[in-house]
Amino acid sequence: MTRQLVVVKLKTGLHARPAALFVQEANKFVSEIFVEKEEKKVNAKSIMGIMSLAISSGTEVAISADGSDSALAVQALVTLVSKEELEIH
Repeated sequence: MTRQLVVVKLKTGLHARPAALFVQEANKFVSEIFVEKEEKKVNAKSIMGIMSLAISSGTEVAISADGSDSALAVQALVTLVSKEELEIH
């Protein structure tokens, strides 16, 4: 299992479009991936789970993964939320 704490720097936090992009990125990996905020832990591949955390900019979360590509998954998601803005294509 790989786990890393990160402060979300996205200006809008993980709401709406950024949350959808986060879930899309998480779904690229086979590992089980979770996001924890305070005492609540949700599946990172669930848009409803991510939205339920109401993660705003400046919030510290833990991203964890368990599986064959867990280190890559955690690194990719940490990198994504560490940016101030997402590039939307």
